[in-house]
Amino acid sequence: MRTVLGYTGFFTRFFPRSREKRLPWLVPSVALIACLVTAVYYALPAPALDRSRSASVLVLAADGSILRGFLTSDGKWRLPVEPEAVDPLYRRMLIAAEDRRFAAHPGVDPIAAARALFQLVLSGRVVSGASTLTMQAVRLLEPHPRSLVAKLAEMAKALALERLMSKNRVLSLYLTLGPFGGNLEGVRAASLAYFGKEPVRLSVAEAALLVAIPRSPERLRPDRHPDAARAARDRVLERMADQHVISTAALTEARDQEVPSTRLAMPFRAPHLARDLRDEKPQAAVHRTTIDSLLQQRVEALLGREVSGLDRQANLAAVVVDNRDRRVLAYAGSADFASAARRGTLDMARALRSPGSALKPFIYAIGFDRLIIHPETVLEDRPRNFGDYSPSDFDGRFQGEVTAREALQYSLNLPAVGLLDRVGPGRFTAALAAAGIRLRLPRPAAEPGLAVALGGGGITLLDLVRLYSALSNGGEVAPLRYRADEPTTSGTAIFGPLAAWYVNGILAEAPPPPGVLPAEIRRGRRFAFKTGTSYGYRDFWAIGYDPEVTIGVWAGRPDGTPMPGHSGRLTAAPVLFKIADLLGPSRSRDAIPPPPGTLLLSRNDLPPRLRRLEPRAPAPAQPGGPKIVYPPDGALIEWRGEEVPLEAIGGKGPLQWLVDGRPLPPDPPRRGVYWQPDEIGFVQLSVIDAAGRSAHSTVRLSR
Repeated sequence: MRTVLGYTGFFTRFFPRSREKRLPWLVPSVALIACLVTAVYYALPAPALDRSRSASVLVLAADGSILRGFLTSDGKWRLPVEPEAVDPLYRRMLIAAEDRRFAAHPGVDPIAAARALFQLVLSGRVVSGASTLTMQAVRLLEPHPRSLVAKLAEMAKALALERLMSKNRVLSLYLTLGPFGGNLEGVRAASLAYFGKEPVRLSVAEAALLVAIPRSPERLRPDRHPDAARAARDRVLERMADQHVISTAALTEARDQEVPSTRLAMPFRAPHLARDLRDEKPQAAVHRTTIDSLLQQRVEALLGREVSGLDRQANLAAVVVDNRDRRVLAYAGSADFASAARRGTLDMARALRSPGSALKPFIYAIGFDRLIIHPETVLEDRPRNFGDYSPSDFDGRFQGEVTAREALQYSLNLPAVGLLDRVGPGRFTAALAAAGIRLRLPRPAAEPGLAVALGGGGITLLDLVRLYSALSNGGEVAPLRYRADEPTTSGTAIFGPLAAWYVNGILAEAPPPPGVLPAEIRRGRRFAFKTGTSYGYRDFWAIGYDPEVTIGVWAGRPDGTPMPGHSGRLTAAPVLFKIADLLGPSRSRDAIPPPPGTLLLSRNDLPPRLRRLEPRAPAPAQPGGPKIVYPPDGALIEWRGEEVPLEAIGGKGPLQWLVDGRPLPPDPPRRGVYWQPDEIGFVQLSVIDAAGRSAHSTVRLSR
């Protein structure tokens, strides 16, 4: 009794019966309770968000569509998605089916919780659930066994989750983590796997199926249990009609549609490029590329058809580049990534292969640029020895005297080698190296030789495309752009606009390959193009371009074994023109006017020194003569305005140095010989000893 009276006294003291005495205590009591509730609310622990951050790495096309995705570390297809990227009908159906008061409650729906508790007390079993979408998101973030204690903890974390983030973010968590059977998580992965499309546009039947599957992901997988999936979908449809989310007509139409019975493969385009970009920045979750999604799809389909006409070990690769800003629009490292016989996983766009004759246009371009030849200059196509090197033409025949234009159009070997002999193989490879194109020589330590003109150095398809893109940019070689956020950078000019214009006109008039009609007849792009076939019939090339795009195609066996009977003209060039047809007509069909300094003259009107390229007589042996040690022939020197030291050995002193034929003043004794350049570019260095013997070195200065 005393205890009861004691409690009564306690409550009487703090909650007096008299209204006048009770009012002063009411406000502090309510404030105290509010403070306690607020403290508890802000002390509730939030769920860990680690699982939502572990998403599939995505490589995207320029339009945002998926080129290729990669599984998460736990083997899931978990594709992040924002609510705005999902069909509004699906969102309305999801909220109507799972959490009608989602927009109003703080993470826990008190009305649903009270109803569920009341039904449990009356029936002794669970009749309806009270899980909100927020609570389901918590369960997806931190999976746990179902129990009353776990449910209470889930409710607490749901309150904390909505305390920390907006409704839109909570919905995004559910849309990203929701289970859809197998290793599919999130509505985006499910839509791609079951419907082959992004969830931004869904039919009524598709939206209902995606609402139904997460309730029992394995039992309702349409690819394994189509009947169960259809029944569950129809129940959702009927409920949506009852709640007036969809019309009766839409219900009838949706119920008549079949559910998908197979699971589709995830997007898998430009797989080699996607792999390289992911490996380049492994921490990035999304890689947005410059790839044109539709063009990429068409190029891959075309290569898949074309490679079926080759033997089972052969493969194809192709690259398409926008010449204006060097964006890579399509990239196919092989025609069949999954083929073991074709070694499809190897990226043949980056593989070092022999280019055959594909480098000849750049030998001619440098010859035009240095005023060594003109398109109408007469060259000799006759058997000739260059020391111990004896090249021959591809068909074993010789044409005698031809113009430079004809020699390049018909890819004659002897004129190209003779011109490279005059330009200098060291100078030629140094010019390419200055622009970031480094040929891989058979022996890295060896000096480049004349065989470079006919494929005696390794190069990649990507580097060839870079070079040919320079022909549409006045001779400027610039890096290719693969990522959408990469800035456009200036390049390095290896020849000028005049030389580029000459080469463009020559290659544009080259006869098309067999089976390809001229551009005027087929109303396609007027492409300048060049083919190449490597020694031993191992590699086949075709590179074509116009002012807008450059296309490169490689064909061959990845293991380098020969393919007799094939050539760049017969094997790669037809594929090149079929890719060009995919692009549609050019937007700039007007002829490009000649740049200043163009000599539009016949051979007889040319200056005497440009009418014929006489074979260079072999230099007589000069035993005991001087030899230039630095800089060696073909060297590329990064010049920042400083003096360049010159060093020679041998010969009879004193030695006289000349730069482009102009003698250098003598340097003070013991200081050595130094040369102060005036500008960047190619320079001819010579040294002459007292006996008249000389040595020469051609170098290139760059910044």
